Amino acid sequence: MKTSLPTLICVFIILATAAKSQFFEKEHTIRDVRNGISWLRCSVGQTWNLHEQTCLGEIVKLNHQEITIAIEQATEQLGGNWRLPTLEELKSLICETCEPPKIKQKYFPNVSPEAYWSGKKNFLNKKMYWTVNFMTGHSYSRFFSYQRLPVLLVQDN
Repeated sequence: MKTSLPTLICVFIILATAAKSQFFEKEHTIRDVRNGISWLRCSVGQTWNLHEQTCLGEIVKLNHQEITIAIEQATEQLGGNWRLPTLEELKSLICETCEPPKIKQKYFPNVSPEAYWSGKKNFLNKKMYWTVNFMTGHSYSRFFSYQRLPVLLVQDN
């Protein structure tokens, strides 16, 4: 069986593009192959609208006590074991070339351009947690657990 050169080039381009892809869409979740996790596409408080392919509703900002309740509810309603992302997982969402919010809107529509919680505590001050700011693309450790910020949830694949 002979394969033409244009066909081989086309197959190579498809394979090269797939090899670079970090995210794969599946309804209300995004499979993140680089980190071996799945993300909920919407911030806590929003719901995925399959028809419009977007997140609708108001983002609910939570403190760490409330995050525990949100994780329990997500696990109960969606199945799996949901959690806060690590700092590294959250930082991997940053899109340097994107306008704020600095995240790929195709995968995570309607993310707020502000700081989102990670599950990592500051080792110098255990009362503070690391966040990633989708307005600037930078990470900071200057928020206390009682403060309210938006949340994206993940589960391990």
